[in-house]
Amino acid sequence: MLGSAADAEDVLQEVWLRWSRVTDTVHDPRAYLVRITTRLSLNALRAHSRRREDYVGPWLPEPLLTTPDVAEDVELAESVSTAMLLVLETLGPTERAVFVLREVFELPYDEIAEATARSPAAVRQIAHRAREHVAARRPRREVTVAEQQAVVERFLAAVAGDDLQLLVDVLDPEVVLLTDGGGVKQAALRPIVGVDKVLRFLTGVYVAATRGAPVLVNGAPALRLELDGALEAIVTFAVTQGRVTAAYIVRNPHKLLAVDQETVLTR
Repeated sequence: MLGSAADAEDVLQEVWLRWSRVTDTVHDPRAYLVRITTRLSLNALRAHSRRREDYVGPWLPEPLLTTPDVAEDVELAESVSTAMLLVLETLGPTERAVFVLREVFELPYDEIAEATARSPAAVRQIAHRAREHVAARRPRREVTVAEQQAVVERFLAAVAGDDLQLLVDVLDPEVVLLTDGGGVKQAALRPIVGVDKVLRFLTGVYVAATRGAPVLVNGAPALRLELDGALEAIVTFAVTQGRVTAAYIVRNPHKLLAVDQETVLTR
């Protein structure tokens, strides 16, 4: 919903406080918790919209170090992928809430209506619009986790070994690179498009002292980059037909707080 681990923690703390005050009077705990969590998330999305507009450079969702079992649930893994979270960012807050509750958690329309303070008929219309919007923009996941892992390892080998030909082979000709420094760390202020421009950027910023290691982030294989033993960046990927079609580099240190401990995600 929020694309931010810190914001999600804030919402859950408030949910817990409210729940602790009414726990003896609620007849349907699940419905109550869904409703309160959704409404607080909507409030957070609306409150933070201005912050996103003023953000320096591309805004990327916070990477989460996830457990291996997340990747086994294909729909859940896709729903938390960097590419999908960026698609969800293009939805309005209510559309986003309805889409997540319906498509990810498969809640009935009546329950979603209660959670979003809309009528069931309105929720059905919102869900239909959101599905069409996402379908037109959602990334195509046509590779298995093992295949994506192989591509990520080839990418790491190419940049670590300064092997430009291998890097060309692993990158799609129209590859898109987004870097998020948040005004704190140096990053490109606009998307970099095309294999030649991405190559120049990568070879310019990847120094010999950088060390990379494969990790599982947002339900998919990714890279953890360290410089002089300190975390420098997390890189996630979109992979289609054995090639990287998009790479997302998060360098903003405020967004790298949820990658030192695995986060368990379930539906």
